[in-house]
Amino acid sequence: MHSQLSPHRAHRVDLTGPYGPIAALRIAGAGPIALLVPGCTGSKEDFAPILDPIADAGFEVVAIDLPGQLDSPGPTDEAAYLPAPMGLVVAEVTGKLAADGRPVVLLGHSYGGLIARRAVLAGAPVVGLTLLSSGPGELPLGGRRTVLDLAEPALRHHGVPATYDALEQLNANNPEYMGLAIDHRAFLRHRFLRNTVASLVGMGNGLRTEPDLVGDLARYLRSHHIGCLVTCGAEDDAWSPSAQRDMADRLEADFSMISGAVHSPAMENPTDLLATLLPTWKSWL
Repeated sequence: MHSQLSPHRAHRVDLTGPYGPIAALRIAGAGPIALLVPGCTGSKEDFAPILDPIADAGFEVVAIDLPGQLDSPGPTDEAAYLPAPMGLVVAEVTGKLAADGRPVVLLGHSYGGLIARRAVLAGAPVVGLTLLSSGPGELPLGGRRTVLDLAEPALRHHGVPATYDALEQLNANNPEYMGLAIDHRAFLRHRFLRNTVASLVGMGNGLRTEPDLVGDLARYLRSHHIGCLVTCGAEDDAWSPSAQRDMADRLEADFSMISGAVHSPAMENPTDLLATLLPTWKSWL
């Protein structure tokens, strides 16, 4: 059921990881590699609409589940899900993909962006970093932060299924969620229930505690001649577009807002997202 949220020709494969197989959707090729990292409660399927077009542009594309997400087993230690240790995992995956000398561009969505930048700071061999709907540090105060604050005690005391049921009740008045197709909503439930308390609490803690590392990242990118792009939905409700634009300025990175998108441009406006990603990535090669 969960091989795709929209049609694509990627194959479901397993990569080697420190906690067991890292599940991926992969379209093999001989060109440069695009490695796509999802956010908290996400999975490789979040990139389904952009997989084929990236491959058609000459890239080998690899979208992964982080350890603890959907089809990838994860550790039992909550602290292992913070951006720094997860960044080491992504750096290891990147190194293996780059072992044949091909360039790698790394994209991290939301929490995956906090992880991707940690991977770069840990030495992941990339030619470019894309931060998609991600921010300079911890998630700011707002609706998404409030959900995290409420979810932690619910997870600890009632478990994953009961917490999801409570979140569904909160979404009953959300027209965006209620407008999803029944099979899409079924997938979201299935995916959430594949998480553990440790993974959800650990990533939630990461979103609430990650420091601002933009200065460190800017210096690293400059000294290693790594390109950088910051892009987000024009109506992003996690980190504001203005905060992400400011981060881009501090990183001396390109910046783009995707019209008609909120926090998931790959699903909400893949055409305009691709129009930003592909020319920028090719300029880094």
